[in-house]
Amino acid sequence: MGLQIIQLVNIAFDVLVWLIIGRCILSFIRHDPYNPVIKFIYDVTEPVMAPFRRLIPAAGGIDFSPIIAVLAVTLVQRLVVDLLSALLL
Repeated sequence: MGLQIIQLVNIAFDVLVWLIIGRCILSFIRHDPYNPVIKFIYDVTEPVMAPFRRLIPAAGGIDFSPIIAVLAVTLVQRLVVDLLSALLL
């Protein structure tokens, strides 16, 4: 049971990272912001991206907040998975 919980948490963090990457790709292509899939990606990633966007201003028109957000999410993922492993296994 504990291993399944850890795997589920790990997958959830991986999906979040891929959604952030997908959002970055969407910024380079023309898309319909009212499309349900696009709206879902923005709704899920905005709470993660917004704090980093406020802290790190765009430099030369390039937004570095997705890179920092992916690094932060990956760090939190490692911490949470390690903590769950210590508690559940």
